[in-house]
Amino acid sequence: MDALKAEIALKRKSAETVVSSRPSKYMRRGDIERIKQEEEQKAKQERARVVQDEAQNKAEVVTTEQGKSDANKSPRSTSLAPFVEPRDSSLPIPESSFNISNEETIHRLRAKGQPIRLFAESDRDRRLRLRALELIEEKGNDSQSGQNDFKKALEDVENVERELRNKSKGKKKGDAEEPSTGVLDLELIKTDPERLYPLIYYALKRTLKEWEEAMDERPEHVKQTTQGKLAAATQVQSAEYLKPLFKTLRSRSLPSDMLARIAEIVHYMQKRQYQKANDAYLRLSIGNAPWPIGVTMVGIHERSAREKISTDQVAHVLNDEVSRKYIQSLKRLLTFSQTKYPPEDVSQLMG
Repeated sequence: MDALKAEIALKRKSAETVVSSRPSKYMRRGDIERIKQEEEQKAKQERARVVQDEAQNKAEVVTTEQGKSDANKSPRSTSLAPFVEPRDSSLPIPESSFNISNEETIHRLRAKGQPIRLFAESDRDRRLRLRALELIEEKGNDSQSGQNDFKKALEDVENVERELRNKSKGKKKGDAEEPSTGVLDLELIKTDPERLYPLIYYALKRTLKEWEEAMDERPEHVKQTTQGKLAAATQVQSAEYLKPLFKTLRSRSLPSDMLARIAEIVHYMQKRQYQKANDAYLRLSIGNAPWPIGVTMVGIHERSAREKISTDQVAHVLNDEVSRKYIQSLKRLLTFSQTKYPPEDVSQLMG
């Protein structure tokens, strides 16, 4: 009976092995996960075995090189030879020549307007970048690309004041050569427009020079304040913006409508009628052309309102950036003239 049971169990076991070894069309999820885990474990073991073999090979190579160096060199020279010499030739040279703390590096980079750290940049790379920037500045090749005109004038205001002071001292005799004209005559706009160019040129030059002298005559404690530096920077910026207008006046190529408006500004400024001068400035800058709102073309024919738009009514401040700058500087000259030469009639003051 026992023999029969043993034979039945053996047959059953062989049948199960045959079924399990037979390829099945469907597999359970648990079996799939188990197979994946086994494969991953085998791959990890294989990688660990490869890494261990490489480490053993490197260790053998190092030991053989050390044995050869011990046979050829003295013990003192071989203790640091395999590892320190390549590092001494590449890394410590720039670090030793420019070795500063991270806080000092950040402070210097912020003072130069540079980012304190670039993407994936180490502390050593950041110090090297700072050193490169300082070397470029020492050679005078700094482009200063992130500064606008007003900031540049504000930074250079002390040097500009010193240069203007030297010019005022060295050109006192040359100032007397400028023609001392009286009040500009507005009849020249119709009779002889060519005579207006030198009259406007010297009148604006004289006012600009008076503004420069007023900036130089201020006390030293006023110049050092924030408002004093801003005023000096505004004057320097206005002088720079007026250069294209002076160039156009010298070449006598200013448009007739702009020439008439600027002549009116100079005329009323000399007569200290600043309210009328401001009106002429507004006609020059924004014009008095009609700005229609809503539907203006309801038919195929033009309306009579469109015929009123002429060349002397356009807004010249919208032409280009150069015109906008020197027209704005004309208003600054007008404001300075009102401050230095106030009118007798209070109603002539600008708003």
